[in-house]
Amino acid sequence: MIKNLGIGTGRRKTSVARVYVRDGSGKIVINGKELAVYFPQGEHVLMVRQPLMVTASENKFDILINVYGGGNNGQACACRHGLSRALCQVDHTNYASLRANGYLTRDPRMVERKKYGRPGARRRFQFSKR
Repeated sequence: MIKNLGIGTGRRKTSVARVYVRDGSGKIVINGKELAVYFPQGEHVLMVRQPLMVTASENKFDILINVYGGGNNGQACACRHGLSRALCQVDHTNYASLRANGYLTRDPRMVERKKYGRPGARRRFQFSKR
């Protein structure tokens, strides 16, 4: 039986990530794939690993992440947010360092909805004098 030490939900734009932290050797699996395979861009891999680096727990835990919705950047940020929350559950002393780096704050920026009578959220149709 595998025991989860911490569970966290991370959100960013329209992405939602469920993160499970377990005892292990530092393996990160996202939607059944390795981290480097799921996020081929290095900046996204680094983004997901940031909470582990800050708390000095890179090789202590295995991390299982289920993420859906949005694009690559939103999913990577959601994973980081969820992992930070889960690490706080594992050890509450991590809270101060994660809060100081801004990893526990949910980024509220979302795409503004399209308004009626407009081609986009704020853009107007071109004015025609004649």
